[in-house]
Amino acid sequence: MQNLAVVRLLDDVLAWYPPGAGEQPRLLDSPEAVARFRETLKGSRLQACFAAPGTEVRLLQLTVSPEEKKHLQQALPFLLEEQLAEDIEQLHFATCPLDKNTFGVALCRNTTMAAWEDLLADLPDLPQWLPEPLLLPWQPGEWCLVLAADAVIVRSGKCEGYTVEPELLPMLLAAAAEDAPPQVVVVYGSDQERDLALIPASLQDRVQWRQGNLCSALMLAQDEHPLNLRQGPYAARLPLARWWQQWRVAAAVLGVAFALQLAATWADYRALSRENLALRAAIESSYRQAMPEGALVDAERQLRRQLDGLRGGAGGGGFVRLLEQAGSIIAQRPGTSVVSINYSQRGGEMRLNIVARDFAAVEQLRAGLAGAGLAAVMESSSAQGDGVRARIRVGGA
Repeated sequence: MQNLAVVRLLDDVLAWYPPGAGEQPRLLDSPEAVARFRETLKGSRLQACFAAPGTEVRLLQLTVSPEEKKHLQQALPFLLEEQLAEDIEQLHFATCPLDKNTFGVALCRNTTMAAWEDLLADLPDLPQWLPEPLLLPWQPGEWCLVLAADAVIVRSGKCEGYTVEPELLPMLLAAAAEDAPPQVVVVYGSDQERDLALIPASLQDRVQWRQGNLCSALMLAQDEHPLNLRQGPYAARLPLARWWQQWRVAAAVLGVAFALQLAATWADYRALSRENLALRAAIESSYRQAMPEGALVDAERQLRRQLDGLRGGAGGGGFVRLLEQAGSIIAQRPGTSVVSINYSQRGGEMRLNIVARDFAAVEQLRAGLAGAGLAAVMESSSAQGDGVRARIRVGGA
């Protein structure tokens, strides 16, 4: 692994393996050592992971149906319940997809996960907790073993492996070889004769022994490790506290600026609302001077409609046009005056209440209006003192 530092437990003491490290890991047994580790990660931008001891983690592969896959996280404990001797409520389950319906599964006690959290609390956050066997190099058809004095780490598949005492290794390898024997068994150790004595006779001809230890194996391992134990309640969380310490001044300034902007916007809104109300009141007052009655919905549109009706058009009467035509006829007849005018916009007609010298003058006026191309109808007439009062309805031709 060229870009991944590995933190591991050695005899209950934390140590770390730099990428491309030599024979000896570096202990994290003092605050100074932890500080140096932190600075190394920060300065070189390395990523780091925790190698979860293989003795505490059980690895297996599980094939599920498409229906089970949809709810795998909820159903997984119950799918494995019959294979486990412990209460599923006490176990933590982590998964990763291997192909369409096959998953790698890691099981670990919740108490162990909590103990690791406490143990790593003083270190920089390690977002990946990887089962120790899966850190070894592996290829299809190959087993990889790292032998030490008190334990053997074995990786036998993409998401399969375990850590076991040396005395139990021959029995476990022989049993596994009966089901699916490997093509190659790569063994890292320090004493070839002693190490090969732990390999069953059926696998002796497939062994490739190499001088080295876990450091040597890590140098050849891949950087991709999909099965991370930090899932569910143990998933890595955002460093909100650290971010707050770094950005709290900027956040406070931004908050004050936002509050001031909000207050200014509210003040502008209140002022514009008052101005809008005043303008609406002024518009209504002006409208009522021209149109005292009727509902007010859109003053400008309603006034335009009224004015258009009064102006008239090329093919219609219109008040102004009728008044102009009728007025020119009335002005030619001295002694005849208009008392009042009523105009109906809907009918395009106006009613003239006039006073004339006699009935003959009223009839002459009506005839004059008709002669000018207007529709003039006498509606009523009556004597009034020395003259005659009459009403004539005038409309377009």
